[in-house]
Amino acid sequence: MTGAALPAAVMAAAVEGEELDGIRLLLPAAYDIVWSVVVLAIIAFAFYRFVLPKFRAVLDERTSQIEGGIAKAQSAQAEADAALERNTAELAQARAEAARIREEARAEGAAIVAEYRERASAEADRIVEAAHRQIEAERQQASVSLRAEVGTLATELASRIVGEALQDEARQSRVVDRFLDELAAATPADAGKGK
Repeated sequence: MTGAALPAAVMAAAVEGEELDGIRLLLPAAYDIVWSVVVLAIIAFAFYRFVLPKFRAVLDERTSQIEGGIAKAQSAQAEADAALERNTAELAQARAEAARIREEARAEGAAIVAEYRERASAEADRIVEAAHRQIEAERQQASVSLRAEVGTLATELASRIVGEALQDEARQSRVVDRFLDELAAATPADAGKGK
């Protein structure tokens, strides 16, 4: 009871002529208790019949949504874990592939370098060989030219010294060849003495 209801009950009891004392002062009258129980029963029945089923339905729906959310979260977590494992495996595979490609590139690079070194060496050998051939050809040409000039000069010198003409071609050739052979034989011997 509220603060205003208590003085009203005391006033009603005083009007009836009854004296209220002790605990009876706090207890309501029997008709109040009966009507309160009736109203409480009606409210309880209405609550039990109409409100409680809706309340349970809302709670059940929430429970199912929460359970569905938990299931979705677990499913999403499982998918995320699977995707992580898949990505990790793909990353490891990509790293292995990259390492293999790098090794192939290094090996290919080494093979290309070796091939170009071999080509350069072969080209250098070819150039040196061509140079040797050219030098030998020029030496031969110089030797032939020198023989002809030395022959002519030797013949003129010999004709001046001897006083007779060495116009005979065969004789002139023999004299020049003999002179050059003696000169060639003397040159290595002189070179050995000089050392």
